[in-house]
Amino acid sequence: MSAIDTGSGREPQLFVVDPIARLRPTKDSSVALMQAAQRAGQQVWVATPADLSVTGLEPGHEPLVWAQPAELADIRPTPEGWDVPEPWVVLGEPRWLPLGHFPRVWMRKDPPVDEAYLYATHLLELAAFQGVRVLNHPAALRSWNEKLGALRYSHLMAPTLVSAHVEQLAAFAEGHGEVVLKPLGGRAGQGVVRSHGGAPGLKALLELVTQQQALPVMVQAFLPAVTAGDKRILLVNGEPLGAVNRRPAAGEFRSNLAVGGEPEATELTDQERRICAELAPALRAEGLFFVGIDVIDGRLSEINVTSPTGVREIERLGGIPLADITMARLLEG
Repeated sequence: MSAIDTGSGREPQLFVVDPIARLRPTKDSSVALMQAAQRAGQQVWVATPADLSVTGLEPGHEPLVWAQPAELADIRPTPEGWDVPEPWVVLGEPRWLPLGHFPRVWMRKDPPVDEAYLYATHLLELAAFQGVRVLNHPAALRSWNEKLGALRYSHLMAPTLVSAHVEQLAAFAEGHGEVVLKPLGGRAGQGVVRSHGGAPGLKALLELVTQQQALPVMVQAFLPAVTAGDKRILLVNGEPLGAVNRRPAAGEFRSNLAVGGEPEATELTDQERRICAELAPALRAEGLFFVGIDVIDGRLSEINVTSPTGVREIERLGGIPLADITMARLLEG
């Protein structure tokens, strides 16, 4: 048995996440993936980015993790939502372990992508150099900002400008009418503002969101079709496995589930499949195994790589065992 076996004989799989007590078992895709790993015969271990370390002892520098095993209950969908046993997770004793003993490590810490997050990707990259498969690849997590990464495919997007210059941003708004302002480090719709070129106080708003022209923001032409929904599509190794439509709440233009959007079952259109096919080669090449893209009215909006959500909604509304399919694809590779 390996040094990290607890008597089960199962291969270990590590999830680097927010503190597990904060995860919502009916919402978080990380929990769905942990369950799928467990069903696939893997032993689930959990840690936070702050639990990563490197020792300088001989024979060389070795990345370590302060991790603990987790046994998850059987959480099943129901017509009303989810059946969640209590407790839904039981944790074992934590211990220091070499990252190299985990064949597969998921990095699924939620944004912000701050200093602590970036340092964690560097430590995980040391494990990747030793042959550990880190999902998603640490270098790709650093290089694919979830707003800016989509600009590699700007021809698939609504008209977009990224700038810190108020005059440039204001001119874009005047030229396109209604616009949406997005902070580049935002998540779950937080800080997204809708405005228009003739809005009183527009320049004052732009000064605020750019921190007096020190911080670039993204401004995009507003797509009225967002009232019909913003589609989250989950891709595994470049292949779209499922999607959920997120319809904004009454009086709201943001469709994110975290701000009240309503999930709906959906199918992919031909245009959405074309978008996925165009992105697939780069996602595979850069080690972006599990990705969630957002599409509004056939236009690419974001490419989410840090901790894409939507698994629970796709499983419950679409009847697709997406987490199990994802885990099977991972273990096949």
